[in-house]
Amino acid sequence: MGASVGTEEWVEDFDAAAEQERRERRRKRIEEMKRKKRRAQILYRCVPAGAAVLLLLLGVGVGIAVHGNKGHAASEEQTEPSAAPVQAKGQTPEEAQREETLPQETQEQPPEEQAPVFAVCSTDQTEGFGEEIVSQYGVLIDAETGEILTGRQADVRMNPASMTKILTVLTAADALKIQDGSEPVLDDGFTMTIEITDYSYVNDCSNVGFEVGEVATVRDLFYGTVLPSGADAALGLATYVSGSQDAFMELMNQKLEQLGLSDTSHFTNCVGLYDDDHYTTVCDLAVMMKAAADNAFCRQVLSAHTYNTSFTQQHPEGMLLSNWFLRRIEDRDTHGEVLCGKTGFVNQSGSCAASLALDGNGREYLCVTAGSTSSWQCIDDQTDLFQHYLPQPETETLPPSAE
Repeated sequence: MGASVGTEEWVEDFDAAAEQERRERRRKRIEEMKRKKRRAQILYRCVPAGAAVLLLLLGVGVGIAVHGNKGHAASEEQTEPSAAPVQAKGQTPEEAQREETLPQETQEQPPEEQAPVFAVCSTDQTEGFGEEIVSQYGVLIDAETGEILTGRQADVRMNPASMTKILTVLTAADALKIQDGSEPVLDDGFTMTIEITDYSYVNDCSNVGFEVGEVATVRDLFYGTVLPSGADAALGLATYVSGSQDAFMELMNQKLEQLGLSDTSHFTNCVGLYDDDHYTTVCDLAVMMKAAADNAFCRQVLSAHTYNTSFTQQHPEGMLLSNWFLRRIEDRDTHGEVLCGKTGFVNQSGSCAASLALDGNGREYLCVTAGSTSSWQCIDDQTDLFQHYLPQPETETLPPSAE
């Protein structure tokens, strides 16, 4: 179902020193971009107020105060003395100086505002799990309000096992700018490498079954990552996007930061292997599932019950993949429909699952459970939670027969 415990590292077939240098350059570029963005936001929002404070405290002109503030903020980048600001017609010297202070992009438009992050919270009505729920960790959330309806150790760190791959496909989709599944990049080919198959074999991972030298489409890699929880597909996707798993992990952890989860979640691999530094909470996983389901293509992947991979020389008829969690729970009475699902398993986490369900009124719910004793018990736990908290479907009343 998910990846098993693994301790050996993937020995990549390239020059280690050159790769380390490339990663260091990338890290520096990312840090510099973050510093520039923070400076732009701080200057745009705070320079006028800062100038006023300096005017009161130091008794100096607004232009001098702001110019001094600008010189301090830009000291890391600017080594040449600045030319005198150009003064527009009808503009005071102080106004011209203040405009010169702001970064060029902020003069034209305010800093780009990020979309609001989906946040979850407990309320006075939040309940604990009943004794019938076996899973050690779990949460059920109203996806419209973010209200936690019930939970157990919902904010306690745990290993997500292959539920990690929810963030893997979301990060890859965002990096490739995939929205609805019609993008041409999904038809690009990726050649499976021996490094990827060896990594999967050594760590006893679940796989799609791609062979060395087989060319899979990017679309195949997305579906292969989720439905059979294929480590070969997840590693192929990471390599296609970033060149290596290590480089892709930078993007995954940046995505955690964007979702507001970086204080409680950190990932070290895109597969879900156990690692002390690879952790999250069931609440955080619910937020990841919500973000993934908000992407139309990721929702298609996470809600697919079956998928047939492309025809290749190695597999002339493709390979039929199944999401067994969805295929098994669809026959249960959940008072609604379980639309999306991703499972996981490592010894330290037991059987896990993250799902998104719809009740009869079209309202969505997020459920994440971990630490169950078997894959079937995991399904039982989620079914019990949905039955208890999703509203009972109304039965249609037939009119009395005419006598």
